[in-house]
Amino acid sequence: MDMTHIPDLITPAIPVFVLTVIAEALWVKKQREEGGASTLKGHTWKDTFASLSMGLGNVAVGVFWKGVAFAGYAALYHLTPLRMGAGVFAWVLLFFLEDLCYYAFHRVHHESRLFWASHVVHHSSQHYNLSTALRQTWTPMSGWAFWAPLALLGFSPEMIVTQQAVSLLYQYWIHTEAIGQLPRPVEWLFNTPSHHRVHHASNTAYLDTNYAGILILWDRLFGTFTPEGERPVYGLTKNLSTYNPVRIAFHEYAAIAKDAARRGPLSQRLGYIFRNPAWKPKGALPPPMEAAHPAP
Repeated sequence: MDMTHIPDLITPAIPVFVLTVIAEALWVKKQREEGGASTLKGHTWKDTFASLSMGLGNVAVGVFWKGVAFAGYAALYHLTPLRMGAGVFAWVLLFFLEDLCYYAFHRVHHESRLFWASHVVHHSSQHYNLSTALRQTWTPMSGWAFWAPLALLGFSPEMIVTQQAVSLLYQYWIHTEAIGQLPRPVEWLFNTPSHHRVHHASNTAYLDTNYAGILILWDRLFGTFTPEGERPVYGLTKNLSTYNPVRIAFHEYAAIAKDAARRGPLSQRLGYIFRNPAWKPKGALPPPMEAAHPAP
């Protein structure tokens, strides 16, 4: 299998990302000048620069990690006797299965602190706009295993990474306040800006909900769906006070190391690493620098 030709749909889309971020910022500015956008969070230079920096860093580290993931899929694909082919039925089936894999990946990254340490980057902005979609992790090494079953089912590595890219591209446009609720059939079936605003909110009613990639069906099926009601408050339940990309990328790993070094039994140390990000041992006092709980 030629790993020098890993399908890449993201890099060619970068100019579109930049142009649409600018267009959205200009739209928010116009709305505010006309007095119709008092509740929009909009953009700030520091926040947008931090998001773009995280996105560029993600692209850089992704060159290596995507190769590792592709090699893993290729190894499993050669181990299995199954072959799904590349016909229409195979692509339709892959669309649904890949989206289910993403749901599992995303949910675990909110419910286990070690995984959250990577994903918290994406939720660290108190703004919600297209640049927020680009605020991505620099430590994506934990993800490939969630899609490994697809290779064992006989989907080729090229098909898997292509569908992953389709999902990622889809999720870009839903990071905006410029689009309200869409027609009911669309809102019922697909992940939309309305559903994803809920996911990025720190409101108590919205925590741990709406993990969807493309389809909101999995959230409805597994009981993690919450519709948009009260106005979302974006960010973490304990927000960062920095725009430094390095601190944004690694702050939760540092917090985990600090908590795991606390005196206590092994079960407590492991709990700080692997249990829910909000978990604390029974009777424990909150630490001075308590790790941020996920804002779904």
